[in-house]
Amino acid sequence: MGTDLVLTRDMMLVLGIVSFTMVMFMFERIRSDATALVVLVALGVTGLVPAAQLFSGFSGNAVISIIATMILGAGLDHTGALNRLAAWLMRRSQGLEDRLVLWTSAVAGVMSGFMQNPSVTALFLPVASRLSARTGITLSRLLLPLGAAIVMGDGLTMVGNSPLLMLNDLIQSANRNLPSGAATLTPFPMFRPLPIGIVLLIAGLLYFRYPGRKWLRDGEVGEDPVTPGRTESYFAQAYGIGGDVFELTVAADSPLVGMTVGDAEAEANAPFFLALQTGAEARLSPPADQRLWVGSVIGVLGTRDAVQAYANQYRLKLSARLIAFADLFDPSRAGISEAVVPPTSQFIGRAQAELRLRKRFGISLLAINRDKKVYRDDIRQMPLRSGDMLVFHSIWSDLAQAGINRDFVVVTDYPKQEQRPQKRRMALVFFMLAMLLALSNLLPVPIALMAGAAAMIVTGVINMDEAYGSVNWKTVFLVACLIPLGYAMDSTGAANWVAQRALEWTGDATPIWVLQLTLATLTVLFSLVIGNVGATVVMVPMSINIALAAGANPMGFALLAALSASNNFLSHSNPVVSMIAGPAGYRPRDLWRTGAPLTLLYLLITLVAVNLMFRH
Repeated sequence: MGTDLVLTRDMMLVLGIVSFTMVMFMFERIRSDATALVVLVALGVTGLVPAAQLFSGFSGNAVISIIATMILGAGLDHTGALNRLAAWLMRRSQGLEDRLVLWTSAVAGVMSGFMQNPSVTALFLPVASRLSARTGITLSRLLLPLGAAIVMGDGLTMVGNSPLLMLNDLIQSANRNLPSGAATLTPFPMFRPLPIGIVLLIAGLLYFRYPGRKWLRDGEVGEDPVTPGRTESYFAQAYGIGGDVFELTVAADSPLVGMTVGDAEAEANAPFFLALQTGAEARLSPPADQRLWVGSVIGVLGTRDAVQAYANQYRLKLSARLIAFADLFDPSRAGISEAVVPPTSQFIGRAQAELRLRKRFGISLLAINRDKKVYRDDIRQMPLRSGDMLVFHSIWSDLAQAGINRDFVVVTDYPKQEQRPQKRRMALVFFMLAMLLALSNLLPVPIALMAGAAAMIVTGVINMDEAYGSVNWKTVFLVACLIPLGYAMDSTGAANWVAQRALEWTGDATPIWVLQLTLATLTVLFSLVIGNVGATVVMVPMSINIALAAGANPMGFALLAALSASNNFLSHSNPVVSMIAGPAGYRPRDLWRTGAPLTLLYLLITLVAVNLMFRH
């Protein structure tokens, strides 16, 4: 390492391509994945990377692991596991903001250690929206702690984010170009960064529990945009359809015994009847002529006080916790929607009683909005008109099927994908088995993760089309196309040349921790501009070469660079920040006010932890 390297043509070409990549990522003249594709082609045309290795990134461990974790996450999403989690979080937090933020952030942070950050964020956005609607806590106070926990929790394992997933591939590239006498670098096992990830996650939770909380902005009226997850609050304001879902069990002495659903609904102060279980059969939108018997369980919508009064009056047993209808009322499977009656509809002039919406389509009509006046009572006999706004409750798949004939046009954004709550336990088992296999080292991590994904596909948790749709191909192309750039940095000696220039600039007597601090800070700055993948590709080879030249542990330097590439709470180049900023209405000053101290805390923790883990 002591030999002074001469800047060769190949080194200049590689450094030129790196500079081009950074400029393109910074100014976004073309999309980042398109830039990565141009870089890949340039590396091949110039001969900097052999043709046999040029496309190896597409079959690399990092890319396969990314695809597998995305499919695993989609499997959990299609079974409604996250919506069940939202209900559990509500019970644990009892609606208190401090507890809700802590529990939600902690669970998201732990999950981010096993799934890609964008996937976890996508899964938790509707969860946060639902919790916000139920508690009145604005999204601006929920999403920033949630996003920070996802970023800090991704250091729990080697599969939590793209930089750590790429790290072992970059280490293998470095091994092919090590100087003579240097020891071969061993790839990191699945849970090598776990101690650092635990400390980072705890620090992030404590930060928003105490000092960071005062910098969270309260949302202003009308500032939080309407999202599908906030439909409950919208319908409560627009139609007076508020409250929660409860279960009422018909007792032997109840006056409702033998009465039809339609007659029971017509009783004074009756809540909305949304579901009925008779015997072992449970269904949404029971027909009006179906009778109630002893032991029948009714799913109703209303405020607790109103439902309790109705239960007392008609001698019904009230259960606030959903048991019989837990899957039916899963918000990813069913909910409230709005639909407009078009002029060509066959519904015009016909009343609900004639249309039999419940029996034919499984849809309950809750209210009609006509000429800005809302009708909720006696709407079964009200003929429909063109332009009427109908408020439905239904299973989403039933709503989609009923809307095929265009007799009504649904205006509410609702989940179009098929939900399979009956596969939830199976999805959780396969997810856990995949993680345990990866932990046990019985199989390489990509094979273990892909085995879990294949099991979900084969057993019908998710089908192949849904699996294809769950993969973020932009991320795949970005990683696969840039991995060869890291190889070229090593093979041409460009990383070694930059390392030598850096050591000359800092001086031979510079303490190791100063070098680490400089590299970590530079990586953070790069990640703000060119994203975590670009920063990883540029900085990991450079860090390994600087460590070798300085006589330090290259594995510690490499891990520090990969972790620092994720230390981004300030810029939209971090996909997590980009995804939460819109729904919560965050402005740049909000991100800097809360993110700058968090960035410094992250930097300090990783610097200290890496030195403790890789002592000489």
